[in-house]
Amino acid sequence: MTVAAIRPATESDIPALVVLEQGFPPEDRFPGRTWRRLLRGQALTYVAVSEGEIVGAAVYLYRAGTRVARLYSLTVSPSHRGQGIATALLSVGERDAHARHRDRMRLEVRQSNATAIRLYERHGFRVLAHIASYYPDGETAVRMEKPIPPEASHAT
Repeated sequence: MTVAAIRPATESDIPALVVLEQGFPPEDRFPGRTWRRLLRGQALTYVAVSEGEIVGAAVYLYRAGTRVARLYSLTVSPSHRGQGIATALLSVGERDAHARHRDRMRLEVRQSNATAIRLYERHGFRVLAHIASYYPDGETAVRMEKPIPPEASHAT
C-alpha cells in the first residue's frame, strides 16, 4: 500500500483527523475546534491519503518575526507505519518551511516516545533540551531542532 497523495488539509478533513489522533494520549489529542483554529490560523496541516483514507497528518506552525518553523504534530495510523508516510510528511513540511524563509525546524516530543525520537534523529533533528513537566500529565519533553538546508526546496 502506498501513499496516493499528500495535500493541505481542509475543514472537511477534521473528522478524520480527530479519529487519526486516537493513538495519542487523551491529553495530546486535538478536539475538532482546535483543528478548525489550526486550519484557519498561522499553521499549515498536511494530510497523507491512501486509497481515499487519511492515514497521516503533520501540523506546522509559523510565527511572524522568526526564522523557526515548528512541527507541532505528526501522526501516522498504526496500520500504515513503516511505509514512508512520516518521511513524506516531514519532507513536504521542510519544503514549505524553506519557501517561507525559515532556516530551522523545531519540535517537542514526549521523552517516552523513543520511536518518534529515532525517526526525528534519522531526519537530522538533534536534541536541544529536555523540558521537565512539559505535558499536562507531567511528562518531560525532548526539544529537537534541525537546520533546513537551502536545497530543501528541491527535495523529494
